Amino acid sequence: MTIGDAAKASGVNAKLIRYYESIGLIPEAGRTASGYRVYNDRDVNVLRFVKRARTLGFGIERIQKLVGLWQDRSRCSSEVKRIALQHIDELEAKIAELQAMRDTLHELADACHGDERPDCPILKDLAS
Repeated sequence: MTIGDAAKASGVNAKLIRYYESIGLIPEAGRTASGYRVYNDRDVNVLRFVKRARTLGFGIERIQKLVGLWQDRSRCSSEVKRIALQHIDELEAKIAELQAMRDTLHELADACHGDERPDCPILKDLAS
C-alpha cells in the first residue's frame, strides 16, 4: 500500500510516517521501482502501536523501547511494566505541577478586582 493508504489505515499522517522512518522508529519502507514507498499490514500495525503510545504521552525514546519489546516474543513483561510505571510517575509529577499552577492562578485571579483600576496582582506576580 502507498504512504497515503498506510496513513489512512493507521491514523498517522504521511509526514509523521516519513519522520518516524527517518529517526528509525519504524523500519524504512520498501520501495517500488519508481521509488515510491510501499507499506504492508505489519508496518500499519507498528504505526498504530506508535500512535497509541503517543496518545498515552510516551516519548519517542520510550516508544522505540516499547516497539522493540512488543516485537520481541522472548521479552520480559517486567521491563514493559517498569517503563509504564516510570511514565506514570512522570505524569503524576506533571499533574501536580499543573495543579499548583492552576491554584496559583486562581489565587491571583481572586485577588484581582477585574475592574477599571490599573492595579492587578496577576501582572505584579508575573513581573516579580
